[in-house]
Amino acid sequence: MNKLNRLLSGIGLATALLTAGTAFAADITGAGATFPYPVYAKWAEAYKAQTGIGLNYQSIGSGGGIKQIKAKTVSFGATDAPLNQNDLGMAGLAQFPTVMGGVVPVINVEGIAPGQLKLTSETLAGIYLGKIKKWNDPKIAAENKDAALPDAGINVVYRSDGSGTSFIFTTYLSQVSTEWLRGVGASTSVSWPVGMGGKGNEGVASNVKSIKNSIGYVEYAYALQNKMTHVQLKNRDGQYVSPEAANFKAAAANAKWKADEGFYLILTNQPGKESWPITGATFILMHTSQDKAEAAKEVLKFFDWAYSNGDKLASDLDYVPLPENVVKMIRASWTSQIKDAHGKAVWH
Repeated sequence: MNKLNRLLSGIGLATALLTAGTAFAADITGAGATFPYPVYAKWAEAYKAQTGIGLNYQSIGSGGGIKQIKAKTVSFGATDAPLNQNDLGMAGLAQFPTVMGGVVPVINVEGIAPGQLKLTSETLAGIYLGKIKKWNDPKIAAENKDAALPDAGINVVYRSDGSGTSFIFTTYLSQVSTEWLRGVGASTSVSWPVGMGGKGNEGVASNVKSIKNSIGYVEYAYALQNKMTHVQLKNRDGQYVSPEAANFKAAAANAKWKADEGFYLILTNQPGKESWPITGATFILMHTSQDKAEAAKEVLKFFDWAYSNGDKLASDLDYVPLPENVVKMIRASWTSQIKDAHGKAVWH
């Protein structure tokens, strides 16, 4: 955990320098999803050590990343909520995935150890709908007979910013709860029925850690970094599973990527006895017509390096690297989709 903390502190400093507009701005600029922030930071550290070229990534949420790439204030945007083919076409954007990972419900309940509390999909939806209000509710108690559940209200925490992590979480709730689907729906930002907001994975993690009897959801690396208490979830096959790389990989095993659809893919609520039910991919957005071809080429060189050299770094943080056949499709999509002002491919 100390190593990860040092890493996040380092990339946070780089972000601060960019925000301040100093002369020390990095060579590659990007902004968006907090979900992949730890692995992008790790890749950036290693890439700069090898090439001398830095990455300045603003972890501001998927909604902010989409806005910034559309405004052309960064070289790439990052989102956990993939854009469909129509939206990509209207914005003149290309999209490709980088890694897959898990969104994890985390709690702060005295006496409950990590992985001890079990929740069904219906119970999790009921908590976020405000229908299940206490930790010793019969629906929670029925699945946790050996847990000392307090007679205390549940303090719900959600993402207050436009968030791909929220998109993954609310997509899952929409798949498992008709009431959630009809009343709230799936999006990067929804009207939450109950609870309080936190900005970014960092904000949610901080609120859950500081508020007793709370529940929230964060990307798995943040749960590890902050030594948070995760829950077990009952998956589509009726098995209780814990969040870990093997179970994220199980959920992603049947993924069918299609380059001509912008690699659009939803990985939540996948079948399989070991599948973690709130699994998702994270994506990069770039303009198909590049005003600054050299800057775009540097972005692609960075991700090309990450696909070739970054799998172990990603796995060490419990992300799931993409299969080689998908990486081959991604590189081919760069050549066919991302062009300079004269229509020439930026990537050769």
